[in-house]
Amino acid sequence: MMKNYKLSLIWVSALALAFSACTDLEIEETDSIIVNQTGEFTGVSDVDATLSGIYDAVRGQLENQANLYALNEVSSDEFLVPTRGTDWGDNGVWRTLHQHSWSPIHPYVRDVWNEQNSNVFKTTEVIDARSNPTPQQEAEARFLRAFSMFWVMDLYGQVPFREPDQGIEVDPKVFTRQEAFEFILNDLNTAAANLGSVSPGEGTNKATKAAVHFLLAKLYLNKHVYYGTGSPDASDMQQVVSNVEAIEAMGFGLEEGYFGIFSPKVDNETIWYTNSSTGNVIWETLHYNQTTPANTGGGWNGFTTLAEFYDLFEGDPNSNYVGDGQEERRGFVPKEGSPVGVDFDGDGEPDNLDEDEDGILDGSQIGLGFLIGQQYDYDGSKLQAEIGKDLSFTRELPGLLGNDQSSGIRMLKYTPTNGSYEGHRIIFRYADALLMKAEAALNGGGGDATAIVNELREKREATPLSAVTAQNILDERGREMYGEFWRRNDLIRFGKFTEAWEFKDNTEAFRVLYPIPASAIISNPNLTQNEGY
Repeated sequence: MMKNYKLSLIWVSALALAFSACTDLEIEETDSIIVNQTGEFTGVSDVDATLSGIYDAVRGQLENQANLYALNEVSSDEFLVPTRGTDWGDNGVWRTLHQHSWSPIHPYVRDVWNEQNSNVFKTTEVIDARSNPTPQQEAEARFLRAFSMFWVMDLYGQVPFREPDQGIEVDPKVFTRQEAFEFILNDLNTAAANLGSVSPGEGTNKATKAAVHFLLAKLYLNKHVYYGTGSPDASDMQQVVSNVEAIEAMGFGLEEGYFGIFSPKVDNETIWYTNSSTGNVIWETLHYNQTTPANTGGGWNGFTTLAEFYDLFEGDPNSNYVGDGQEERRGFVPKEGSPVGVDFDGDGEPDNLDEDEDGILDGSQIGLGFLIGQQYDYDGSKLQAEIGKDLSFTRELPGLLGNDQSSGIRMLKYTPTNGSYEGHRIIFRYADALLMKAEAALNGGGGDATAIVNELREKREATPLSAVTAQNILDERGREMYGEFWRRNDLIRFGKFTEAWEFKDNTEAFRVLYPIPASAIISNPNLTQNEGY
């Protein structure tokens, strides 16, 4: 921990006092000015341990339901977090994300900036020749740096960068979005030469060539957004296609059984995963009375989705019980628990998690996908919400305020039948790459976009499309990739992020970028606040 920076920040503290009555401008050690105190850098003493620490940092950042997840998902039409009485009020941090009314002092805007820039600096220390990394270690660090810098570029539009031997008296230089794009591109291309061509399996929890190709495809798919050219260039779309085909050549492909992908088993779709727990994305949405033997305290009764997002899926708009004609990805609500040995999550293998040994799969009364309508207990009895009221999740909400315990459709991809805190959180997935390929084909990259999308839809037991438009692809990405960090990015690329949707009337164009946190603006005069803030 660095502690000797008080004198260097006296001017910062004085300025911050002017705002302290109504803002949180705390300068943290991850802010861009506080990294290296002396400017003396002789290399990382233990590269393996440092690299492991960076992987651990990424793991923790990805398992959090706030911060990076919230900026990408709650700001979209996919998720909202309504206040129920005083629950999930949190001084409006969730409501302002959904309403697009955040400011430069929003804590998640600040924390994501700090976390991702900290990752960039720590990986830069590993990459430095004075640390003497092996080619493999340097390649992994370059990939991880590219991943974190991607999020800073994508979310904020400008990226501070500090060399390891620059002390706090040096204000970090700032990359433009285009400069950051090229820097990330170079890191990925350099890393690819020394990373292994790992096939689907356990090795996919670290940086690999396939993960590099995925992030390259994501870069080129969004290049016209980052460069501000307005429309995709055919040559960039061809790069998307070639990178996805490189992933295919390594053996990655679509899996049968959609919800089985989000289990601990090895599968062909997972390109990169982390050992993060999945508990947060399970319990953030479930009601307090939806419990398992491993979590008798129940859910947190927060995250819901909008009816208009739920309606993107095939099936009865008002019910999602088994047999309601729903497509596989919409999941189902069970009316009682399932016996041990039943393939509850559709992965082709019988499930057997039964910690209380009652013969019923733990958590199998909760359901998968979108939970709407009456919810049931293991024995088929109706679950209750408030005293005397059935737990029946509703399509409609009264608003972001004034909600009761049952309002809103719940969305659940990972299931407690795999264990409440199973360490297998997917970051990059082949189905996403396939949809990137379809989008690129539609925009001049070569190939039949309709055939590519229908390959996925047939695997997911959804009705094939006769033709594919840009809107079809955006909708398909929503159906396939919900809750996987990409909805904001997709909406921006398709020109939909600044449109109105339920409980969000703000259409300000500048909201496609988050503000530079107020504390970062104070600490680094090379930063310029984004337009509109």
